[in-house]
Amino acid sequence: MKQQQFIEHHRSVWEALRQTLDELEKPPRRRDGSDLERLPELYRRVCADLALAKERRYSSGLVDELHDLAMRGHSVLYRRKSLWWWRVAIFIWVVFPSTLRKNARLFWLATALFYLPALALGGLCYHNNDFIYTVMSPHQVAQMEYMYDPGNSKLGRSEARESSTDFEMFGYYIWNNIGIGFRTFASGIFFGIGTLLALLFNGVTIGAVAGHLTELGFVGTFWPFVAGHSAFELTAICISGTAGLMLARALLVPGRRTRGEALRVEAAAAVQLIMGAALLLLVAAFIEAFWSADGAVRPVLKFAVAALLWLSVVLYLSLAGRGRDAA
Repeated sequence: MKQQQFIEHHRSVWEALRQTLDELEKPPRRRDGSDLERLPELYRRVCADLALAKERRYSSGLVDELHDLAMRGHSVLYRRKSLWWWRVAIFIWVVFPSTLRKNARLFWLATALFYLPALALGGLCYHNNDFIYTVMSPHQVAQMEYMYDPGNSKLGRSEARESSTDFEMFGYYIWNNIGIGFRTFASGIFFGIGTLLALLFNGVTIGAVAGHLTELGFVGTFWPFVAGHSAFELTAICISGTAGLMLARALLVPGRRTRGEALRVEAAAAVQLIMGAALLLLVAAFIEAFWSADGAVRPVLKFAVAALLWLSVVLYLSLAGRGRDAA
């Protein structure tokens, strides 16, 4: 291929890369929103054209032009890759809370499915000391009583984990909590039945334990322990339920789309929610391991911190990134 034919055939790719680079090199506020996702593809094609131009011994002017363009592409492409932390910040501050607000109705449905059984079972177990055994086995009840017994030097830990360090418990809480959240989400693929049962089961279990231990008089140990991390953990369970119900909505009410198409669309947003829920559960695990279990902290201080954490979670999910919701 002659040089002029080569230029005419590939010039559109070079110009597309040049325009993309010009856009990326502008200050963020002055960018016009051009399609920047093609940058890696355009960069690779220009590099290939540069190699061909050198191999075919085209003019030095053409080789220098392609070389300069490739160097600009390399600089911008790998500079942008190093800004992964900025994308994480955008996800946390904008994408996650905005996606949750767009699915607010399902979130409140998941919240009701979780909290209403919890309140009902909590009241029943508080007024009837034996009702707990309809929900849990005697061994499980004994284990819960041991964990929050005022005489237990390691509150919140079973006999099997009494010797575990705070860091070991941190890892255990991550594994346990994220496992609960993921199962609640993933079981939504069974037309929402799995998510529904997971929310009800967790609500019933948590409510029953809370009511039973309160009736036993373990108020000074149980409630200060769970207060701190509950804002993140319980909210994350409800968000995981929301993500599962989104999968169910795609299967049950696909609209004019096929179920497969609807599921792909809903799953993309649901994954964003489950990723955000995982971050909340990570924070909950850290608080539970290093703050909730600290018996040296006075209960009044734990309750004060818990109130601030609940307020922070509510404000974050309600207001974070709200200015960009429309965008």
